[in-house]
Amino acid sequence: MQARYRCIARVVKTHGRNGEVVTVPAHGLPSLVSEGLEVAIVPPRLRGSRWHRVTSCVTDDRSGSLVGLSGVSTMGEAEELVGSYLLANVSDLPEDLSIFDRERLVGREVIDSSSGVVSRIAEVMCGPANDVWVLRCELGELLIPVIDDVVSEVPEEGRICINVPDGLTWEGAADDS
Repeated sequence: MQARYRCIARVVKTHGRNGEVVTVPAHGLPSLVSEGLEVAIVPPRLRGSRWHRVTSCVTDDRSGSLVGLSGVSTMGEAEELVGSYLLANVSDLPEDLSIFDRERLVGREVIDSSSGVVSRIAEVMCGPANDVWVLRCELGELLIPVIDDVVSEVPEEGRICINVPDGLTWEGAADDS
C-alpha cells in the first residue's frame, strides 16, 4: 500500500538563532505537529534533505507552534523554510482527524439520531473551545458544537449521526431559491 501524506502546517517565521521555526496549522486542522513526527518540507529546499524529524515542539494550540527540526540548526537554514508546508504520513496522524477536516465535511449529510432530521453541513466554524457545524435543511439552519456528546464519530462515507442537544432549534426557513 502506498503511503498517503497530508499537509498539516505552514512555516510562518523563524525564531531565535538555533534554527527553530514557528508553524501554524494548515487547512483548518488543529495543531498536529508533535515531537518525534517525521515531516516532509514542500516545496523542498535546494540544499539539504526534504525529510526532517520534529525534535521539539511547544504549542499553545491557537497561534502556532515553536518547532525544532532535525538538520535545521541555524537561522539561515530556518529562513529557507519560511513559506513552506509540512507534510506528514496520514498513518502518523490521529485517527479522529476526519472530525476536523473541513474539506471533507462541508456538504456531508448529517442525521439527528432522535428526530431523524437529515441536513447537510454548510460550513465549519472554528471556535475557541471547539468547532461548530452550520447545518442546513428545509427546516432552516442549526449551529451545533462539535463535542463528544453531539458528534461521537465521523465515518469515512455516508451520513454522520449526531445527537442534537436539548434546547437547540432550527432557525428560520431554508431559502427555496
